[in-house]
Amino acid sequence: MDLFKPMDSKPEGSSTDQKELEVSEHVKCLILGSGPAGYTAAIYAARANLNPVMYTGMQPGGQLTTTTEVDNFPGYPEGIDGPSMMGDLQKQAERFGTQVRFGMATKVDFDGKVKKVEIDEKTLIEADTVILATGATARYLGLESEERFKGFGVSACATCDGFFYKDKVVAVVGGGDTAAEEATYLAGICKKVYLIVRRDVLRASKAMQKRVLNSENIEVLWKHQAKELVGDQVVTGVVLYQNKGEANEETVKIDIDGFFLAIGHTPNSEVFKQYLETDETGYVITVPGTSKTNVPGIFACGDLQDKAYRQAVTAAGTGCMAALDAERYLGELE
Repeated sequence: MDLFKPMDSKPEGSSTDQKELEVSEHVKCLILGSGPAGYTAAIYAARANLNPVMYTGMQPGGQLTTTTEVDNFPGYPEGIDGPSMMGDLQKQAERFGTQVRFGMATKVDFDGKVKKVEIDEKTLIEADTVILATGATARYLGLESEERFKGFGVSACATCDGFFYKDKVVAVVGGGDTAAEEATYLAGICKKVYLIVRRDVLRASKAMQKRVLNSENIEVLWKHQAKELVGDQVVTGVVLYQNKGEANEETVKIDIDGFFLAIGHTPNSEVFKQYLETDETGYVITVPGTSKTNVPGIFACGDLQDKAYRQAVTAAGTGCMAALDAERYLGELE
């Protein structure tokens, strides 16, 4: 689910884009997106008396709200489910004065010293600084059963959820570096890993291909695609077909305990891309070691700018950086 919708093409003189709405309020710090990055930024910004206003996006709490168990975030020795953890972070942000509101950015104007953000096509807010924490959306295959089993055997993050499948049988979908990395990571935990590859070759680097093919408990299923996941309350198997899955092709069912998607992520940056520098995939580019973008006063954190780690704890760290960078930026303006 994309949390933030793209805006229309920007005509010459972008300041006229906002003329249909009157400014409803002016804030020091506007945070777009929730999740570990957004909430951590809110905590730090609020404690610095920036009086942050946060708009959560259409999925308050972000991707972690689809995770049943979080065992790798510091401070939770017994683990915690994703929605509860996000609830705790929201309460902490609100405790220090953050205004948390439901809504998403539908248009922005980052020209000039004062930034303008349109929320839900009806509210226009001016901000001295904007922290972007809109995250990235994992790509899924589009199967009905895939949606049904999210958090119950279906995952898009082996590092996050692999531990729950220790000594079990899992499948990974994909043929690139991410899929190869996920498969080899899981091979160190699980009894057996099936790597489902649509083509008859891997797109991964030669080094990653070698690691996959030399792993005794990884079986590559060439020229296969997932047709349907099966199970009652949790995933117990996947039905596969070969190539494009014409009706006359045979299908095969394999028994698995977990199904991991490794076909990429789409950063939720479309609404900002005409102002911000992004890479070829759409990840916002920040100055190394900071959360600063190419536009002064605009800071990016979390999975929106991180395609390497994509963990809750690293997202929280960049959220802290964004709030500190925003505080310093405002201090330099005084």
